[in-house]
Amino acid sequence: MSRATLYSFRRCPYAMRARMALRYSAVELTIVEVSLKAKPAEMLALSSKGTVPVLQVDGRVIDESLEIINWALAQHDPQDWQLRDDAKAQALTAALIEENDQVFKLHLNRYKYPERHPEYTQEHYRSEGEVFLRKLEGLLETRPFLAAKHQSLADVAVMPFVRQFAHVDRDWFAEAPYPRLQGWLQKFLDSELFVAIMAK
Repeated sequence: MSRATLYSFRRCPYAMRARMALRYSAVELTIVEVSLKAKPAEMLALSSKGTVPVLQVDGRVIDESLEIINWALAQHDPQDWQLRDDAKAQALTAALIEENDQVFKLHLNRYKYPERHPEYTQEHYRSEGEVFLRKLEGLLETRPFLAAKHQSLADVAVMPFVRQFAHVDRDWFAEAPYPRLQGWLQKFLDSELFVAIMAK
């Protein structure tokens, strides 16, 4: 299997989900930790967007986290994260990722940095984000993971953003009425995969 280089930032949720997929897929990887204040010239030469993650592999440059994940899973997907034989679960996965990336992430940013968005209170932004949390809690009522009975792309793509939301006010999240989501998140945080990709 080819050797790849990933430009990453440890705490970036997009980079986290890319690192999880690459590790799960057993891709031989060199990780370059990027300082967001001083981005390396070689990364900017590969991708003018200047955002992580950026994967360089086999003469290709992939600079969107979901494309990196899909590339990794195409190499090796031993536990069927792609849910290949379940069209309904695939459609649910796509819808969850779209809502996470397009809607929830917006509320998360405002909840995390309310001083940058003084139009409303932090509590207002949190309650906007809770719409998505409630949806996830509902899905977890019928199974241990978001789209299937086992961990899949849906969980891995969404988890880093839920983690970030939970960490804005950990006391609030611990008391919030989302017991299944809290358990799902904790299981992830304790997993060998997540611990490995977060090692300094």
